[in-house]
Amino acid sequence: MRTTLTLDQDVARLVERLRRLRDTTFRSVVNDALRLGLRQLLEPPAAHAKAFRTREANLGPCRFAAVDDVQDVLAVADGERLP
Repeated sequence: MRTTLTLDQDVARLVERLRRLRDTTFRSVVNDALRLGLRQLLEPPAAHAKAFRTREANLGPCRFAAVDDVQDVLAVADGERLP
């Protein structure tokens, strides 16, 4: 199939770089890249991918009755006053 394709400059540079490295044709590089990328895009997300979990950390009791007063919290954090 013959079609016109407009590439972004960064993509065109990568295609040309890969073409030179492989010593092959522009057409071959574009077809290989599209084939690989499209297969990957069509695959469902890996079901076996392990979910990221954040470990809990006990920071002790809150040093403030309320953290609504940001100025008060920042003053304590800066060492200007005690909690």
